Amino acid sequence: MTAPETPPPVIVLVRPQLGENIGKAARAMLNFGLTEMRLVAPRDGWPNPDAGPAASGADIVLAGAQLFDSLAEAVADCTHIYATTVRKRGVSKPVLTPEAAAQQVRGTAGRSAYIFGPERSGLETDDVALAHSIVTVPINPEFGSLNLAQAVILLAYEWSKGAALSQPPAVDLDPPAPHGEMEELVQHFVRDLDAAGYFFPPERTDATLRTLRTALTKTGWSCNDIKMMHGIISSLGRNRKFR
Repeated sequence: MTAPETPPPVIVLVRPQLGENIGKAARAMLNFGLTEMRLVAPRDGWPNPDAGPAASGADIVLAGAQLFDSLAEAVADCTHIYATTVRKRGVSKPVLTPEAAAQQVRGTAGRSAYIFGPERSGLETDDVALAHSIVTVPINPEFGSLNLAQAVILLAYEWSKGAALSQPPAVDLDPPAPHGEMEELVQHFVRDLDAAGYFFPPERTDATLRTLRTALTKTGWSCNDIKMMHGIISSLGRNRKFR
C-alpha cells in the first residue's frame, strides 16, 4: 500500500501589520506552489484592500486565506510547527536551517506549518514556545534584515525543491560536431593566422597551436557553430577597402 503524500506546509502570518506585506507573502508562496495561508489577528483587519495589488495575481492564495484569533487555533490541525525566528531566550527548541526544515516537512506525516511574526518585532516568546522547532536563516550577522515576503520565499523555495512542481520545458541543444569538422576549423584558423603573421616568434608556434586547439575543442561546438566560425574567419580574411 502506497503511503499518502505529505501535504504542503501552511504559511501562518501572526499579527501581520500591513496588507501590502500579506499580498507580497502570498505572491512568494504561489511562486513555489504553496496556496494555504492563515492569518492570526492582522493589525488592520481582513480582508485588506492593499493585499490584492501587492499579490500580483496570487489571488487564489488571498481568496483562501483563513482568519484566526490566536496562533493556537491557527495551527490546531498541524502535527509539526516551525517558528521562523532567531533563537529566543528561555526557549529550548531544535534549531534548523530552511533546507533541513523542508526535508523534515517532506518526511513527516500530517500537516506542518511555518509561522512568521509581525514585520517590526517578529514572533514573541510565547509564539515560539508553541512551536516544535525553530527555523533560522543563515544570514549576514552585520545586516540581518529580512522582510516578511523574503522570509516566506526562502522557506517556500526550500520546500519546493523536493516538490513535483512543473519545470520549464527543456530545450534540446544541438549535438557536438564530429571531431573531423572541428579539426577542419582548427586548420582554417591556422592557415589564416599564419598568413596574418600571428605565429611569432616561430619557436612558440607549437605551444600556441596547442593552446588554440585546447580552447576550440573544449567548447562542445555543434556543426552549425563550426559553419558559422568558418564564415567569420573567411570574412575577416578577405581584403576589404575602407573609405
